Amino acid sequence: MKKVVKFGGSSLASAEQFKKVGAIIRSDAGRRFVVPSAPGKRFSEDIKVTDMLYACYALAAEGKEFAKELRQIERRYQEIIEGLELKLSLEKEFSLIRENFTNKAGKDYAASRGEYLNSIIMANYLGYEFVDAAEVIVFREDGSFDMEKTTEVLGERLKEMENAVIPGFYGALPNGQVITFSRGGSDITGSLVAAAIHADLYENWTDVSGFLVTDPRIVVNPEVIETITYRELRELSYMGATVLHEEAIFPVRKEGIPINIRNTNAPEDKGTLIVESTCRKPKYTITGIAGKKGFAALNIEKDMMNSEVGFGRKVLEVFEKNGISFEHMPSGIDTMTVFVHQSEFEEKEQKVLAGIHRAVHPDSVELESDLALIAVVGRGMRSTRGTAGRIFSSLSHANVNVKMIDQGSSELNIIIGVKNEDFEPAIQAIYNIFVMTRL
Repeated sequence: MKKVVKFGGSSLASAEQFKKVGAIIRSDAGRRFVVPSAPGKRFSEDIKVTDMLYACYALAAEGKEFAKELRQIERRYQEIIEGLELKLSLEKEFSLIRENFTNKAGKDYAASRGEYLNSIIMANYLGYEFVDAAEVIVFREDGSFDMEKTTEVLGERLKEMENAVIPGFYGALPNGQVITFSRGGSDITGSLVAAAIHADLYENWTDVSGFLVTDPRIVVNPEVIETITYRELRELSYMGATVLHEEAIFPVRKEGIPINIRNTNAPEDKGTLIVESTCRKPKYTITGIAGKKGFAALNIEKDMMNSEVGFGRKVLEVFEKNGISFEHMPSGIDTMTVFVHQSEFEEKEQKVLAGIHRAVHPDSVELESDLALIAVVGRGMRSTRGTAGRIFSSLSHANVNVKMIDQGSSELNIIIGVKNEDFEPAIQAIYNIFVMTRL
């Protein structure tokens, strides 16, 4: 089995963590291609190397002295090298970084050095070839990512290699200028490598034993999701569940490659398997619960709304003209509600209200603020009767008032709107009824 393994910053924060990673890679000959992140936090008050690089470059960009800050970064890497007892010097690399910082090479270049240097150490430690991501991850001149070209270049470069280490997070423009993905972009690099070499499995190693059913800050020790589909993951990620970078899904999904989320500190745990589709029955009716606070709702009422052609379009045009995107739009015969991010909406609320009055002449328009949206997601809901009823029952027992409920035609998710103050109790109640009591 041919595998690509990506390790997050917490997995590579110190020499001790490097040793754990080395043992994991060496335990399976199929783990041939490695994508490392920059060193993360060694303890809760520690600073990630990427953040150290950003701060160091900010001084350089302002023409201030940055030698002290760069030495601190160099010491972080030297501690790892010494802890691994490697005969490796990064002196040349840091000399070049110092020169490029002085010449104001850019924030992206600065941030990318965390992954670049860590990958050099990893390649040396494992005895693998090092492949600079700037040579194989291709961005267009306008700064947009070129998926097709990247797949071609990566595939050609890696096809003859038995093993290789490729830094995550960055690539380059046609002129060689380094450019990065958004934060957490090493997940994307791992996914791209997996797609390019037609891997059998993409393992993403982090500090948790997979995707959790819900937020551990709300529910104590929530269950791990054993298997989840790309569609379910997309729904949960959109509503705030974070283990994997959202965009990391697309390259492997196109190839039908499963993703396995694993825990570096507990390699014996199976983690979560992310797949295109599966016959495996889910452990619970629901797969996961996720949500976000900070929404506002605009409730529009008008008699005979349903018979007025183009009513919805006219309403949404008002939001479009004001540069506001909507999240959900449940409607009735004479009512229509638009959920929006409150922070985006507040400054323009009166313009929007005036625009709606002019566009559709409603009988009334009411605003409601401080709302939260909760997504209950699960392929098991399709074949289980009474899921919505159980959600309502659990929320009623928790004294949570439901402001909105919306179910997609796929029967894959149910979206619930509640007041911000009811957000945590609602999630706890839904978790309890489906996971704790299994009703």
